[in-house]
Amino acid sequence: MHRIYLAFRIFFLTLFKRAIAEKVGQLLSGAQPAPSPAPMQPKQPLAPKPPARSEAITLLAALQREARFVDFIQESLAGYSDAQIGAAVRDVHRDCNAVLQRLFALKPAVPQDEGSEMELPKGFDAGRFRLTGNVAGEPPLRGKLVHPGWEATKCELPTWTGSKDSARVIAPAEVEIK
Repeated sequence: MHRIYLAFRIFFLTLFKRAIAEKVGQLLSGAQPAPSPAPMQPKQPLAPKPPARSEAITLLAALQREARFVDFIQESLAGYSDAQIGAAVRDVHRDCNAVLQRLFALKPAVPQDEGSEMELPKGFDAGRFRLTGNVAGEPPLRGKLVHPGWEATKCELPTWTGSKDSARVIAPAEVEIK
């Protein structure tokens, strides 16, 4: 009885489904049917992406956290004496420098002293040198070093691990609980 059921089932499947008809035809002709494709594996859920945060905000947050840079810049200096401003600047300057050195290990882009004469050869890197003054002619060019520039020897910004909602927060609000 099972074979009769199977025969009817194959009859209707070959009648209405082209892929089944092709496989039955291959079996009847003695050819080996093409292997069936492996069953689809369910997709593994992707790990959620960490929230995006601008590297500029990460740097600004580090300067605020370790040097109170944003507080200093946002503060109106109108009501303070030069001596008070000078005292505050020393701490902010020292702490900002420490942050920049830790994250970027800054060094002069050109190892010469300001005011020294230098020659820029043909094919000099325009990303390392900005020409000012009476710029005319073709390299090599001679001039006076006005500023040696800065170069980062590394870039090690902290990885952001906070939430999407706080990705633009430079410094969290501080609440003292009593």
